Amino acid sequence: MSKDIFTSYTQEKLTEAICRNDENVLKWLYQENFPKIRQMILANSGGVEQAKDIYQEAFLSFWTNIKTGKFRPENGSALSGYLYQISKHKWLDTLRSNTYKRTVYQETFPDQIDDEPEDRESTHLRIEDAFAELGDNCRELLTRFYYQKESINSLAGYFGWTEATTKNNKYRCMEKLRSSLTKENLIE
Repeated sequence: MSKDIFTSYTQEKLTEAICRNDENVLKWLYQENFPKIRQMILANSGGVEQAKDIYQEAFLSFWTNIKTGKFRPENGSALSGYLYQISKHKWLDTLRSNTYKRTVYQETFPDQIDDEPEDRESTHLRIEDAFAELGDNCRELLTRFYYQKESINSLAGYFGWTEATTKNNKYRCMEKLRSSLTKENLIE
């Protein structure tokens, strides 16, 4: 069976095939959508192996949610979009994990951290706490700008703000973080 035939399938027909565990459709969906996910992860501080791992997890969640009826497509690109969103959220969770946070914090404040290992760990935890106290938008904005190296223009589009608003919000978020770290005596 030619794989090109699946491009003509409706979302409903693809969903039915997924529920039947149609191996050809599952393989086609997997291969068809991976390049987009890989590109998204590579563009956001990830590597190819990480992209493969995230995509496998996302595809399993995608498959489970469709089989259990948790997700039903409502438009012509719903399945691909849903798989992309699951992958994106799994990647963002990875970026927010303690492993990434500790690496980033040490690079961000290298001259502010004491040389003693116990002091360093304590400082890292206090910095993480200060970052966690920021609002969701601030954490997302700072993570995307400083760690994922997204442009102001890209961030403006993501948040639905103007570039000027994005710059102002980034400044305010950094000031909140600095203020909190100053109160903790972590920076002067």
